[in-house]
Amino acid sequence: MKTVLTIAGSDSGGGAGIQADIKAISANGAFGMSVITAVTAQNTKEVRSVQQIDLQIIQDQIEAVFDDIQVDAVKIGMLGNVETVQVVAETLKKYKPKYIVVDPVMISKGGHYLLEESAVEAVKEKILPLSSIITPNIPEAEVLIGRTLQTEEEMYKACEQIMEMGVDAVLIKGGHLIGPPNDLFYNGVDFHWLKANRIQTENTHGTGCTLSSAIAANLAKGSTLLEAVTLAKQYITTAITHSLSLGSGHGPTHHFYDLYESSKMGMK
Repeated sequence: MKTVLTIAGSDSGGGAGIQADIKAISANGAFGMSVITAVTAQNTKEVRSVQQIDLQIIQDQIEAVFDDIQVDAVKIGMLGNVETVQVVAETLKKYKPKYIVVDPVMISKGGHYLLEESAVEAVKEKILPLSSIITPNIPEAEVLIGRTLQTEEEMYKACEQIMEMGVDAVLIKGGHLIGPPNDLFYNGVDFHWLKANRIQTENTHGTGCTLSSAIAANLAKGSTLLEAVTLAKQYITTAITHSLSLGSGHGPTHHFYDLYESSKMGMK
């Protein structure tokens, strides 16, 4: 059994953050472990409050896992502030995991800022150089490069700019653009489009967390970067297609749709 350690915030609504990560890692055939960086009080409509976890506890969580269990890949989500970024970066430098997938969580679906503005530069300077791949959506990519992105053509240059920050590969998600939600993968040599049809649903809570965790699980199991993002794109497309209408806001994706369907077949 391959393992993935997710370093992220907790979502009390269960659709994003640590909860979505563990589900996605499990659904993609790996064993999920977690380091909680923050506790959020949220549902499908809003983030009501956020409490950052004590820095020593964050460091202790990372060290406790690495000191005992083989970690085949790491996924990084919500970090929140400069101090947390620094602790996570320094501790991971100590253990040097083979794969680090970064989902640069900045703003919630409801518009709540989950990364302090002062921490953006810290992420760029301390986290990205450690990363195997970063998976920003359009708004997150805009923050990283300091300009707006409005077309697929502009995504090419954005990929190149983000690569210059020290990552091994970048996947810019195109869901915020008008038209099909096509994602652009770049490894410093080749560009590759991952295409999909837009699914008409409001239930997209936690899609970024889910996609990045699926990528980490596939890397842990031995896939190449392009194979990992391709499999993860297929997985998240299925999860969104069969998303769940829970709550009155943005519902979650269906992390275990294939398992759910196979269990129904087994009951017949």
